[in-house]
Amino acid sequence: MSSDTITRPQLHSPLNINRLDIGQLDLEELNRRFATAHPVEILAWCIANLPAGLVQTSSFGVDGMVIMDILYHQLKHPLPVLFLDTLHHFPETLALVAQAQRHYDLDLHVYRAANTQQEFAAQHGEALWERDVQQFHLLTKIEPLQRGLAELKATAWMTGRRRDQSANRAELPIFERDTAGRLKINPLAGWTQKETWRYVAEHGVPYNPLHNLGYASIGDQPLTTPTEAGEEERAGRWRGTAKTECGIHG
Repeated sequence: MSSDTITRPQLHSPLNINRLDIGQLDLEELNRRFATAHPVEILAWCIANLPAGLVQTSSFGVDGMVIMDILYHQLKHPLPVLFLDTLHHFPETLALVAQAQRHYDLDLHVYRAANTQQEFAAQHGEALWERDVQQFHLLTKIEPLQRGLAELKATAWMTGRRRDQSANRAELPIFERDTAGRLKINPLAGWTQKETWRYVAEHGVPYNPLHNLGYASIGDQPLTTPTEAGEEERAGRWRGTAKTECGIHG
């Protein structure tokens, strides 16, 4: 899809597979079918065709906010939203979570490794991310995510990833499976940063004010810096290291 235009979606008819096992879906065929589809079209198909257990996971980045707006305002289908409170978010991120919950009346489910940042530090030591960032992400993101998906009985979950966010996401499919066999959906995979922000402007979607201060991608406060001109969108995450993902997506 061109980065200069957003076409009106043409919704595919349901495949009538409401009782079909997720494992039987032909993902290659689905990815071909929806290769140039609008995210509204992709999400509408998911709602119409997938069995109970569809969940949105969101860190309340701008792409997740677009998916949320489509689900809650355009499609009027309030899916559960799973948010990982790592206990180390920017205050602006937590304020946006509260704002979005009011704005959309979210079915919000928050998972965390401890009750407070102080409790986490008492259990695992101060600044664990400086000593062992892999363990930090395991405790604050990976384990709470798996716990949340299990408790919500998720059979399919969606993310806000796009192919143009970084080189290692360039081949991101729309439909894939996670290591547990759940369907993993990336409805904005084919969109560009420009298309995401155009949607935000056209639909009045709330977003994190840190984006206005040069933070193209926003994660944990001690591990996130603004992005410089010409850098990849996620260059401000784990700056100065070879790390490109927290472990949730690889």
